Amino acid sequence: MPWQPRDLMDTKREFLELALQEGANRRELCRRFGISPKTGYALLRRHALQGMGDACTPRSTRPHHSPARSSAVIEQAVVELRRQHPRWGGRKIAQRLSDLGFSGVPAPSTITGILHRHGLITPEASQAAEHWQRFEHELPNALWQIDFKGYFETGAGRCHPLTVIDDHSRFNLTIAACSQTNTTRVQDHLQQVFLRYGLPVRINADNGAPWGSPAKAEHGLSALSVWLIRLGVRISHSAPYHPQTNG
Repeated sequence: MPWQPRDLMDTKREFLELALQEGANRRELCRRFGISPKTGYALLRRHALQGMGDACTPRSTRPHHSPARSSAVIEQAVVELRRQHPRWGGRKIAQRLSDLGFSGVPAPSTITGILHRHGLITPEASQAAEHWQRFEHELPNALWQIDFKGYFETGAGRCHPLTVIDDHSRFNLTIAACSQTNTTRVQDHLQQVFLRYGLPVRINADNGAPWGSPAKAEHGLSALSVWLIRLGVRISHSAPYHPQTNG
């Protein structure tokens, strides 16, 4: 067990002063200080060889020799290629080193580590390179997303496409052409969806009418929200000005 991160030097000094007293129960002291007997006796041996000051001074745990580390020649070649081609990553550089006849070319992941060590990959670049992941609920009907997808003009007037998507399957439960965006029209279409697919646990919407209003506390309790709550459906709203929430 390692030393506890208090003032480490003072803690080690206190342990040594107690452990070096005549008749001291050193194993009991190890238990009191939260360390293993192996750690305690190692500190005592250091004290015997180096004295109190050197024994309490933290030592680096870095290995003296790293046989698996890439050679200086390879590392320099990696750095030079990256500086010549700032957009090249580990795989491209590894392939180029092989093409140039270098032996012992490290794995792309090792080359990426070299680039990080020399400050040639920024945190922003690392984040941008992460694999894209879509979050979804585990089961159908756990969450639906509802929205009007803008509008377009027709000979009979404006058409507002209403969509309801299941978050798990990404199945479009309905695509309805609505002449209006009021509560009554949405209720009519939702009732048909409920009859066919059942009730969801939760429905997520944005902050506009008829779902709610960002100017009111808790997005406002609209008539549509009250109707859904009475049916046992939970309501949630996207963060204002964050359309990514409702995919």
